[in-house]
Amino acid sequence: MVHFFRNVWTDEQGQDIAEYAVMLAVILVLVIGTVRLIGGNANNVFSGVASSMAQ
Repeated sequence: MVHFFRNVWTDEQGQDIAEYAVMLAVILVLVIGTVRLIGGNANNVFSGVASSMAQ
């Protein structure tokens, strides 16, 4: 039984997939946050330009 648990604990197969999933999640969070930030600021800029042109 000890041998079985030692093999399970030291087995690294499948670890790469988990690491890639974590990296993908972090990248997605950064991209979504950046797009939301830039999108909000761009909307404010375009609204300001449109209101100044209307006058």
